[in-house]
Amino acid sequence: MTIFDAMQCRHSVRAYLDKPIPPEVAAELNREIAACNLSGNLHIQLVTNESRAFSGLLPHYGSFRGVRNYIALVGKSADDLEERTGYYGERLVLKAQMLGLNTCWVALTMRKSVVKTQCRIEPDEKLVCVLALGYGEHPGVPHKSRPMDALCQAGEHPDWFRRGMEAAMLAPTAVNQQKFYFTRNGSQVSVKATGGFYAKVDLGIVKYHFELGAGKDSFTWGP
Repeated sequence: MTIFDAMQCRHSVRAYLDKPIPPEVAAELNREIAACNLSGNLHIQLVTNESRAFSGLLPHYGSFRGVRNYIALVGKSADDLEERTGYYGERLVLKAQMLGLNTCWVALTMRKSVVKTQCRIEPDEKLVCVLALGYGEHPGVPHKSRPMDALCQAGEHPDWFRRGMEAAMLAPTAVNQQKFYFTRNGSQVSVKATGGFYAKVDLGIVKYHFELGAGKDSFTWGP
């Protein structure tokens, strides 16, 4: 499976089988996490065989079942922390999909107090959200997308921009809100969050997808 295949077939999954992640798969994930931490100046951590974070009323309200593994998205407090965790978290989501795993972004419906006991979080660091992880009971279903012309400026665009937008439209966003808007000035692209829950995290996710679709050498990010 290529990363582009992963973008197409990855959907949010909330119910998981009682099937452990093999050591070699966990090792591959940890290698990718180490690369993301180095590149993104983050402190992301994998937690396996731990079910307490997804037990109780909050996870039940979020329809989670059988979650025993997750990735904690942690980093030093900064203005751009949420965007970076979105960007590198989605990189890990697609890597997990390529390894045969299913995932779900989780911001509120888990027990953060438990997650914090399972991770090493320094005093100047923050737990932003987590990625539920494992072998799903089902592969999930595609999310509905707003039309492209509602998510970017009107007009004729080069093929690379359209490919980037098609990839961005596949990006998961909080409650499928797709609160983002792209503009282009030549080969310079800008994207803004237009409100909504966890909009900065969503912005990082969407940027990662756009880069994959458009190709990083095709454009530069503008303000």
